Amino acid sequence: MDRSLLVAAALAIAFSAIPSATRASSDRALASGEPLQEPSLIGASANSAPRALTVVSYRGAVARVSASVVTVYSAQAMKGAKGSPSKVTVNGLGSGVVVSRDGDVVTNYHVVQDATEVEVALVDGTVFPSRVIGVDPESDLALLHVDAAGLQPIAIADIEDVQPGDVVLAIGNPLGVGQSVSQGIVSAVVRKGARPVENFIQTDAAINPGNSGGALVDTAGRLVGINAVILSHSGGSEGIGFAIPVDLVQTVAASLKSHGRVARGWLGWAAEAAPQGEGALVVAVERNGPAHRAGIVPGDVVMRVGARPVHRLLDAANVVLGSDPGTHVPVEIVRRGVPTTVDLELAPLPTSQAGS
Repeated sequence: MDRSLLVAAALAIAFSAIPSATRASSDRALASGEPLQEPSLIGASANSAPRALTVVSYRGAVARVSASVVTVYSAQAMKGAKGSPSKVTVNGLGSGVVVSRDGDVVTNYHVVQDATEVEVALVDGTVFPSRVIGVDPESDLALLHVDAAGLQPIAIADIEDVQPGDVVLAIGNPLGVGQSVSQGIVSAVVRKGARPVENFIQTDAAINPGNSGGALVDTAGRLVGINAVILSHSGGSEGIGFAIPVDLVQTVAASLKSHGRVARGWLGWAAEAAPQGEGALVVAVERNGPAHRAGIVPGDVVMRVGARPVHRLLDAANVVLGSDPGTHVPVEIVRRGVPTTVDLELAPLPTSQAGS
C-alpha cells in the first residue's frame, strides 16, 4: 500500500478518538501548519479545567436550611447511687428544627424526655434557655420555645411529592461534632412503626446519635421529615434511618401549640389501599363504633375525610389526629360506584388500641 495512504489511515484513526471541539482546533492547526496541541493532564493548572464541567452540589439547600436547624441540650437530675444523698446530672444531646419566626422549635420527645433543663443553640453558637410547650410520646415529637426574635423558620415540602429515589439531606449535630450534613435518598415511604406513626420515611442518609430531632430536607431545602430513629447493630448509622413525615409533624406541632397536647379521635374502621390507587378501601368496621354509627360498611371506598382528600391509606387517620372525640367530620365515600357523604362523630380511642 502507498505510504501516504497508510499515514492518512493512521491520522483518520487517531482523529476519531479526539473530541469534536479538540478535533476542530487540530484541523485548524493542520491547515495552518501549526504543531498539534493535544490535551494533557500533566502540568495542568487549576484554571485549565474544561469550562463546561458541571459540579453537582447541594450547598444552596444547606445554606437555606442551616440557620433553621439547632442543637438541643438537655439535662436530667437523677438520684445518686443507693444510699447517697447526692444527685447526678445526666446530659443529653439532640437536634431540633425552627418552625416559627418567634421561637418555636420541634424536636423528638425522647431528646427532652424527663429533662429538668433544656437549652437550644443556634448554628452561630448562640445559646438560649428553652421551655417545653408540650410533648407527644406516641408520635415521639415535642415542641419547644425560646425567647428569641427573627429566627429563620424552615420551608416545608409537600409530603405528596416525596417518593423513593428522591435525594435527601439529613442535617443535625451527630455525636456533638457540630452541625453536619449527610446525603442519601428516600429508601421507602409508609414504613410501619409504633402507633400512630405508621408512615415513617426511610432513608439511607447517615443518621447517628445527636441527629434525633434534626431535619431531613429535599434538595430545595424544604423539610421532608424529622429524623427520629435508626436500625443498627452497632449503635451507629448502617444506612437504615427513619424520619417522621412533615405532614404529621405539622399536625402534632399545631396541636401542641394550641392545646399543649394532641387529641386523638377514633374513626372505627380498618382499611387497605384501594385497588384503583385512590382512596382507602374499608375492610372491617368496629361494631357500634363511629364508622358503624355513620353507616359505613366494608367495601366502601373513603375518598375524603373532612376537607382532605385521601390519596394514601394513612391520610384519613392523620387528618383527624388532633381532633377531639365528639367532633363531627364529613366523610365522602364511594359505594358500588355511587359517591355519597356521611356524617361521622369521632369517639375516644379505645384503651386497647392506645399506644399499641
